[in-house]
Amino acid sequence: MNIAISNTSDKPIYQQLYEQISAQILKGELASGYPLPPIRQAATELRVSIITVKKAWEELERLGLIYTVTGKGCFVNDLSPSEMLQKRKEIIQKQMVMDASYYKSFGLTLEEVFELLKEIY
Repeated sequence: MNIAISNTSDKPIYQQLYEQISAQILKGELASGYPLPPIRQAATELRVSIITVKKAWEELERLGLIYTVTGKGCFVNDLSPSEMLQKRKEIIQKQMVMDASYYKSFGLTLEEVFELLKEIY
């Protein structure tokens, strides 16, 4: 598991953790059954609050990407390829709804958004 926290990002740290771990799970970089580090250990290694890590782990579990075994820890859930595609689609659509609202607030047309995306991508 590879995590890079940015203290200068506009995104809360728990969201950075959630996004990076969920991406690694959905790309298959973290296999089914892979144990996430204990919350306290992750907080110490990343130099963040235990509450921050707990919030990220809770969000991952809420989406069904990880599960908790009491007394043992959190593990990557066993998702079929179709379940992984569906989860990825849900996460991306949620982000795109927020992004589209932001772009609309600037008065951008769909064509302008596509052109900017093509340049960046």
